[in-house]
Formats: sequence, structure tokens, C-alpha cells
Amino acid sequence: MVREFELPDVGEGVAEGELVSWLVDPGDEVAEDQPVAEVETDKALVEVPAPVDGTVRELHAEEGEVVPVGTVIISFDVAEDGAAEPTETAADTAESPGATGAERDEGEAYDERIFAPPRVRRLAREAGLDLSSIQGSGPGGRITTADVRATASAAETGQERSRSQEPVADTEPATADTSEGDTATADEAASTAPDRATASARLEAADRETTLAAPATRRLAEEEGVDIDAVPATEERDGEAFVTPEAVREYAEAQRQAQEADREAVEAGEPVGTKGAEFEPGERERREPFRGVRKTIAEAMVESKYSAPHVTHHDEVDVTALVDAREELTPRAEDRGIRLTYMPFLMKAVVAALKEHPEMNAVIDEDAEEIVYRDYYNIGVATATDVGLMVPVVEDADRKGLLQLSSELNELVQKARDRTISPDELRGSTFTITNVGGIGGEYATPIINYPEAGILAIGEIKRKPRVVTDEDGAESIEPRSVLTLSLSFDHRLIDGAVGAQFTNTVMEYLENPHLLLLE
Repeated sequence: MVREFELPDVGEGVAEGELVSWLVDPGDEVAEDQPVAEVETDKALVEVPAPVDGTVRELHAEEGEVVPVGTVIISFDVAEDGAAEPTETAADTAESPGATGAERDEGEAYDERIFAPPRVRRLAREAGLDLSSIQGSGPGGRITTADVRATASAAETGQERSRSQEPVADTEPATADTSEGDTATADEAASTAPDRATASARLEAADRETTLAAPATRRLAEEEGVDIDAVPATEERDGEAFVTPEAVREYAEAQRQAQEADREAVEAGEPVGTKGAEFEPGERERREPFRGVRKTIAEAMVESKYSAPHVTHHDEVDVTALVDAREELTPRAEDRGIRLTYMPFLMKAVVAALKEHPEMNAVIDEDAEEIVYRDYYNIGVATATDVGLMVPVVEDADRKGLLQLSSELNELVQKARDRTISPDELRGSTFTITNVGGIGGEYATPIINYPEAGILAIGEIKRKPRVVTDEDGAESIEPRSVLTLSLSFDHRLIDGAVGAQFTNTVMEYLENPHLLLLE
């Protein structure tokens, strides 16, 4: 029986989506809920799951094609009862409900349980890697691009080492024509070989079915968010791997470092939006479709500037005490596996100011001609991704502490950059913060995330000379840490005085971070 499958509404109000890539080919056997395609809609890249167990009969859309919701995109061959045509006996099928007609090997079955975004899965396929062989360093064990590249590099190094052990002739010396620090000598390579072999053995021993560990060590693994069966063991007891607290901490720290390296590569090293930067020889222009996330961003910008008259208020704030407070709290946050940035402090300060100036948390309902005041505080944080700007939303920020805000925000930002964030996680903000200082900026004139009433841009913290007055009234010039603020607001709803007062309140909390303990 042939089952045709239409593109579903993968987001509220979505009328069409761009079919970014197929994850299956005609003739492939699939299981119900297995991802078969990646579709880009609104501001999210989502995986479309198969509705049945079956065999892919035909793909009805091309990659890159914009498909309206309700259009048939794929068809399956399925059995009359909704399962795939079996190749085993009826008794065998009854013993394994959901069988697809051919048993999948353990690697394929495990691959479906792995948390990895579409672009990471593509990278692994291109590198010829089995995702089940890659240890994820992201939140909850998510596999990142850095994990795939590291595994591919390790595999390539292993292959090169195997080749180097084979007898060869007419080759140049290993150290010929090399500059200091560029390549290792033959002696250095030989001296590091045992360490590499030991590391390889430890990695191979990970992902066990049985692990011995003290209850306190298991609690530590849970707190660090790592799978104790994946922690490399250096000891054995009664013939089983035994994991120590030190091994758990070392493994968790390695995960954090890999995740941090991946994030820093995106923030500081990897270009954003470079599709139009490469040209063929002799090519002077190139055209690309204006659609997807970029078109959605453009439409939102036009609507905001057209609907809300923007005014931007600028100021500077001395955040020396905030810098000291963060430095003091960072080790404690790291002990809990959380990367503490300045953003959670800013979110708490903004929420406190919104409570004192409710107009900034309001919205104009133009159809009803009403001002809607909201007693909930969902903070959006503008995030640069490789496809454009996204705004993940931390809900009920007023009810959460610094570490919880930091943990949730870090995960949302990573999901946005991995394109695994859901449309619901990009909606519902009442106020937005954007960081222009991450790329060295100071002041900005940010565009309101319409229909919100305001948006706050923060610049780079810089050391600047400031006049400081001591308790006796004596003045002196000292180097201080200074942060710039740029508040854009809807002048239909917010008067200039209110905008300035709101900014002053944010500044008060940032100058005196101990006040955030009251929030």
C-alpha cells in the first residue's frame, strides 16, 4: 500500500517551508517518527518525522524548494496494517512490533537516540563517521561540530599512524625542512605515542553497560550532567570499570572546554552570513533567493520601523563592582557545570527596572486600541547565528536565580546556533536585550523587537578613566570598568523621561550588584 505524506504545519501559522535537505533516499527503510527531511520555517530549522514504518517510495520535492503546507513531499510503501512489508515470518514480526522488514544494526538503532542537530549529522555523514562513536560535549550530551571534527581528526591521525608503521622507501626524513614549533620530530612523536595509545584505550573503554562507582560519585555525575557509563575509567574492581570523582570532574571539564571552544569559534572566529562572499573566477555578481530566515528578519525589521517611532537613549555605567562580583562567582558556577556570563546579571537588572517602570513591559494592541500591561517577564536575548539573528526567550525570568538563568540561556543560545531550537522558544518575549559588545561595539540604535515597547543594547566593557569620590569627599581619577547602554523604545507609548528613568534604574542595579540579591 502506498502512503502519501503531506508537509505538516510545523509551526503556528506557518504557510510554507523550504525543504533544506532530505535525510533519506528512495528505497530506504524508515521507522515511525524517524526524521526524513529538514524544513526551514519562520526562524527555525525543524526535522520532519516519518508518520509510519515503511520504505521510501518517492521524494516529491527537491532540496531548496519552497513547499506550501499540505503539499505531498514523500510517499512510502507500507503494509496493509500500517507496518512495513515484512521479510520475516509473521511470528517473527509479532515478536518485534514495528519491524521494518530488515533489522537495523546496533549503530543505526543507537544513532536515532543521539541528540545532534541536522548540520552536525550532515557533517558526520560527510566525514564517514557513525554518530554512536562520537562522545557529545554539549548540554545533555549533545554532539557539536567540534566533537565531530575532533573525532574525524583522531581517526585520521590513527590511520596515518597505522600507515607510518608500514615499511616505506624513498621518503624524506620526518624532520627535514621544518621550522621550530611547526612539526614534531621523530623522537617527540615516539615519546608521545604511549600517551596517545593510553588515551585511545580509555576512550574505547567508555560508554559501558556496567560501571562501578560510589554513590557520591554517581551524585556528582548527575550534578555535572554527564553519563557515568561514558566517563573513562582508570581503575578496575572485581573485573569491572571503577570511576572515581576525579575522573568525573576531569570528564565534565573536558566537555565544558569543548563546548566553550565551539562557542568561541562561533562568536569570534567563524564568519556569519558569508554565503555571498565567494565568487567563481571572473564572476562579478551572484544572486541568491531572498527567503527563509533572512526574509523573515527583514520583514520584522520593516514592520517594527514602520509601526513604532523609535527613540534611542544612550548612557554609560560604572560596572567595576559587577566585574568583581562575576569574577568571584564564576568558580562557584563552574563547580556546578555552568558558564556564568554578564547576561544573567543584566537580565535581573532589566527585570527589576521593568517592575518599576511597567510601561516598558507593556504592548499596544492596535486592533483593540488598548495598552496591555503584563505582569510576567519573558526576556528575549538577540543571538547571532550563521543564518541571521534569532531571539531565544527565557520565560519567567523574574522567578529564576542567576545560575538558572545562565544555564537556560546557554542552552537556548546553543540550540539557536545549532538550528535545533523550536519556534515556541523564539516567541513570547516581553522585552529584548542585544549584545553589541561581543564584536567590539559600544553604542547602537537597536530596532525594537516589535510589538515590544523597548530593546536594550549593551556594549563592550572597557577600562576608562573616571572621577571617583571617596567617603571624605576627596576626588581622584581611577581606571574603572565602564559599560555602555543604548535603549530604543516605542515613542507612542514611552516618553523620553520614562526611557531615561528606566535606564537609570538598570544602571543602579548594575553599579550595585548586591541589590540583585533582593530580586
